[in-house]
Amino acid sequence: MKLNSKKEAFFHMKDTWLFIADSLEPDLFTEPFIDLVITSPPYNVGLEYRSVKDDVPYRDYLEFSRVWMANCFNWAKIGGRLCLNIPLDKNKGGQRSVGADLTVLAQEVGWKYQSTIIWNEGNISRRTAWGSWMSPSAPYVIAPVELIVVLYKEEWRRKSNQNPDITREEFMEWTNGLWTFSGESKKKIGHPAPFPRELPRRCIKLFSFPGDIVFDPFCGSGTTLVEAFANKRKGIGVEIDSRYAELAKERLLSEITLFDVVNI
Repeated sequence: MKLNSKKEAFFHMKDTWLFIADSLEPDLFTEPFIDLVITSPPYNVGLEYRSVKDDVPYRDYLEFSRVWMANCFNWAKIGGRLCLNIPLDKNKGGQRSVGADLTVLAQEVGWKYQSTIIWNEGNISRRTAWGSWMSPSAPYVIAPVELIVVLYKEEWRRKSNQNPDITREEFMEWTNGLWTFSGESKKKIGHPAPFPRELPRRCIKLFSFPGDIVFDPFCGSGTTLVEAFANKRKGIGVEIDSRYAELAKERLLSEITLFDVVNI
């Protein structure tokens, strides 16, 4: 597959490409190529990323979101999909309707809305603030869930020469828009905000065909690309931080090597 990019890939092996670059660059890719975007962008909650500030004013965060979502829209094929993993209402420095605001922004740049999946992490133990304890004066309501907003470019129905690889049981379970599985360990992965492999695995099998191109503009530790490879899709990722890109490369090399060993 020929990929039209102004940059050389940092890593390319089999059907997987990883770029050290900034997804805010509108001309990073020069032709539409994406079948499915799966990503979890920075949440603006004050995490200590190495190369990105995660505590900017909310207006700046929304503008950042507008730019990268518009770029992904331009890079997507007709019928391309976006699975956007975002918080419900977390934000540094105040309560914000983050999920609703980003969903509106996505539609303003051209994406069409299909549905929202509620991801129940079930990790209410992380909360440290209750507001007014046992008093109605100012209680804090905190939901241990995140959103996976499903959007598409122009046409929802897709055709493919490839047969789907989702099972009947998976289809029935995953089309129920409440997904329950645990998050991922930061310490285990070595990244401030990894998502578990189960999240991209479900999105890949439910919203794409084998052989499709899966893209992650905030590749981080490479989870989306690992699952794309594991499920016989082409994976393309962009990561701005070189250390996280190295981490993603090592995970990909391990996955690809394991695949080769198993299939000898």
